[in-house]
Amino acid sequence: MHTHRFRALLAVLLSTGALLLVAGRAAAAAAPSAPANLHVTSVSPTSVTLAWTASTGDPVDYSLTYWPAFGDVGYSQHVGNVTTATITSGINPNGQIQFTVQAIGADGHSSTASNTLVVVTPANTTGDMTAPTAPGNLTLTGVGPAGAQLTWTASTDDVELTGYYVYLFDGWYVSRYLGTTTGTSFTAPILSTQTGMVRYYVRARDAAGNLSIASNQVSTTATPPTTPCKVAYQTTSDWPGGFVAEVTLTNTATTPVNGWSLTVSLGGDQHVTSSWAAKWVQSGSTVTLTNETWNATIQPGAGITVGLVGTYTKSNAPATVAALNGTACTLA
Repeated sequence: MHTHRFRALLAVLLSTGALLLVAGRAAAAAAPSAPANLHVTSVSPTSVTLAWTASTGDPVDYSLTYWPAFGDVGYSQHVGNVTTATITSGINPNGQIQFTVQAIGADGHSSTASNTLVVVTPANTTGDMTAPTAPGNLTLTGVGPAGAQLTWTASTDDVELTGYYVYLFDGWYVSRYLGTTTGTSFTAPILSTQTGMVRYYVRARDAAGNLSIASNQVSTTATPPTTPCKVAYQTTSDWPGGFVAEVTLTNTATTPVNGWSLTVSLGGDQHVTSSWAAKWVQSGSTVTLTNETWNATIQPGAGITVGLVGTYTKSNAPATVAALNGTACTLA
C-alpha cells in the first residue's frame, strides 16, 4: 500500500517537475524586445557612432548589422551589453551605409531588428561636413541611340551645391560612375558591356566634396547599340588641376571612314589646351576633334588615337558621350 502511494506521489512530482521544466524553457526562449530609436551621435569619413534605446527582457549583448550601399558585402558586429558603439570596419569617405541593431538574450535568442538607419559619411574631417539633400524623383524619360535620358528634382545644400554624379548599378556587385552635370538632367550612355536590366541613380555633390544619399533608382533593359564606331577615353596622367588623356576611335563599320569629325562630351569641367593627332575646338563640355591630312582615312576594324592636354578645377571625369560625323559611337 505504501509502495503504491510513493509511486503515485513520485509520478505527481515528476509530472509537476516536467511542467515546471517546460515552463522554464518557454520562459528562457522569450527573446528581448527590439531596440528602439537607432540614431547617429557622431560621424567622420571613416567611422560612425550610433546609439539606441535599450531593449527590455534582460539582453546580454547587441549585434549591429550594416550594409554599404550598391555592393554585395555586409557586416555584423557584436558590441556587448551597451547602448552606443563606434563602427569603423568597412566605413569609407562619402559612403552610404544602412544600419540595424538587435538585442541578444542570455539563451542566445535575438530580438527583431530596430528601425533601419541610413547614414552618409563626409568627405573630410574638418570644414563643411554636411551632405546635400538627396536628388528627388529620378525619372527615366526615354531611351535613344545616345543613351538613357534621366531627369530629377534639385537638391539643396547649406553652403554650395556644385552638381550631380550619375551612376550605373548592375543590381548586385558593381556601381560605375558615368559622369557629372550641374543641371537636373543627364543622358546616360548605353555602354558596350551593358546587357539585360540596368539601374541608374544620382548623388548630389557640394563644394567640399560631400555626396548626398542616393536618389531612388530607375531601371531599363539595356541593349548595346549597333554603331559604326567605338570610342575609348583614358586618362593617362592626372595631377592637381591638369591632365593628359587619350581618345581612341575605332571604325567598326564595313567601309572605310574618309574624313572624320569626332565630338566627345567630357564628364567634368575640363578645358582642353592642346592636342596631338587631331585639330580641336571646345564649346562647353563638348570637344570636337577633326582629322589631320595623314590620318583622315580609317579602314574597317582599324583605329586611331588622339591625345588631349588640359586643365580642370573640380572634376576630371571621363567622357560620357561620343559621336563620329554626327552618328553616336559606342563608348567603351
